[in-house]
Amino acid sequence: MEITTKTFQTKNGLVEGVKTKWEGFSILVVTGSKGFLACPAIDIEACQGYGAAAALVESTPDNPIGTLDRFCNRKVTKVNTKAMELGIQVGMDVSDALELIA
Repeated sequence: MEITTKTFQTKNGLVEGVKTKWEGFSILVVTGSKGFLACPAIDIEACQGYGAAAALVESTPDNPIGTLDRFCNRKVTKVNTKAMELGIQVGMDVSDALELIA
């Protein structure tokens, strides 16, 4: 297992990314003080039950996010109610959504 981190600067402050990689599979999450964005391996509706604002970022087995450097070049594909309350919307650029969770 390999763990990589990256700090992203947004106009609203810093957010922190974490990538955990196993053979053939990775989980990527970027967190801020108000919520987080993640790859589709995370159940954002379950997170809603804990009061967490969460959104998913586009990634497929054929076109995975792959690295934290590629995270900002994706679109938001799903949001829970708490994330919607922050202004995060399906189709939004991830870079814009990161500003809303900072």
